[in-house]
Amino acid sequence: MKKTWSVIVAAISVILISGCSSFQQRDQLASFNSAYTSGDYNSALKAMSFRGAEKKPVDSRKHLLELLHQGEMYLLTGRYDDAVKAYDLAEEGMKYLDTEGALASATEGLMAVMVNDSVRDYEALMSEAVLVNTYKGLAFLASGNTEYARIEFNRANDRTRRAVDFFRKEIEEQQAALKRDARSGNQKALMVRNSLDSRSLQSAVNSQYGAPSDWSVFPEFIVPSSTYLHGIYFLANATDGADYERAVTSLSRAAQMNPGSRVLQADAELATRLASGTQRLKDLLPQVWIVYENGLGPVLREVRLDVPLFIVRGARQAPAYVGIALPEYTERSAVPGGLGVADASGQVVQTEQISDMGKVIRTEMQERFTGILARAVASGISKAIIQSEAADQFGPWGQLCAAAYAAATTQADLRSWQGLPDHWEATRISRPENGKVTLLDYRGDVLGNLDIPQQAFTLVYVKRPTLKAPATVIILDLQGKTEATLTRMPE
Repeated sequence: MKKTWSVIVAAISVILISGCSSFQQRDQLASFNSAYTSGDYNSALKAMSFRGAEKKPVDSRKHLLELLHQGEMYLLTGRYDDAVKAYDLAEEGMKYLDTEGALASATEGLMAVMVNDSVRDYEALMSEAVLVNTYKGLAFLASGNTEYARIEFNRANDRTRRAVDFFRKEIEEQQAALKRDARSGNQKALMVRNSLDSRSLQSAVNSQYGAPSDWSVFPEFIVPSSTYLHGIYFLANATDGADYERAVTSLSRAAQMNPGSRVLQADAELATRLASGTQRLKDLLPQVWIVYENGLGPVLREVRLDVPLFIVRGARQAPAYVGIALPEYTERSAVPGGLGVADASGQVVQTEQISDMGKVIRTEMQERFTGILARAVASGISKAIIQSEAADQFGPWGQLCAAAYAAATTQADLRSWQGLPDHWEATRISRPENGKVTLLDYRGDVLGNLDIPQQAFTLVYVKRPTLKAPATVIILDLQGKTEATLTRMPE
């Protein structure tokens, strides 16, 4: 009886810990979103604050999700040095994307199997890591530091290039670990492997969750907005033929991912003309790019499935239906329409969509879905074994506690970086002689007026998560010779 009560107490403890952790995470994200969607970025920043250990370095791995949100809020409030510091720490917390592969440490991996992925430290997507370097590049540009901006845009481009190999190695590491454990006699590993190889599991996932192969994705991994900004940065800062080739490669690649975009095609053609010498830089009028982050990016919701898993009972292995939980990205909302850009003559140019965040994430999730499913299957099998053993050893009480434990801890990890946009838009104009530009909303009403400085290349970076929030407008010198100005429209 004593042993029975020990098991019951342990199960209740795990349920309370798991439930408390999930509630705290969801409450924090809800507080952030309440402030962020209304444009109250200081309150959004406060929602993502945390207390570090006194006189100790920040645990960037543990606080990665908070740091990602902090960096964006600092950027949107003009605190560029603070933004860089937050993104530096976030990048430090994502070192596993560069070194040890995506598989977490053995202890963390075991905890995820016994409970759920939300008990692990947050693991950023590769696309989020790419955007960290891009945003850090923008923060350096805003501070007038073109040398460091160049480094960050190159890092973003390098991460994108290496992503395909990273995803391949991630899958290979996981498959090798399962194979090795199964061969060494680890029965649970054998059950996981046999379950993943079964057609019945794939059929159940495809019918209840949807086949990842049917998702709308890019032909290869890319964050088009980052690739685009890399391209226009090098177009504006080219010092030799190699820099122009970087611009041509990035802008052409972005254009290939969206062949219907006139803006992307025109920028790729401009870079090509400058690289070939058919367009002389001294003959080019001062150029102004308007890049617009529109709306709220995708968030995760939980999908629960009953799937057949191969469970060994005694000397017999048979399929049993077990509940698992998988995360699924769902779209949020965008601000209607685009931006109009009008000069003193009244001529209006509209921004057009150049990149969809949902498609970026689906492309990555399709590559990584095998690993997500494997962890969910391993967790389901572990809990099914616990329930069977609890019933055998402790009777109805043990079975009841094990079933409650399984139900409470079968949860998908719903954490994500929620400051990302629904999509990016862009356009390019020649700077008006008087430098006066007016931004118009989707109805044609005036958002605000801008004074574009007299400089060769200007980036007007606009972000607006919802209609309730004002548009944050940052005017940057793409060559980093002067510091940026920031305004909110309408004031």
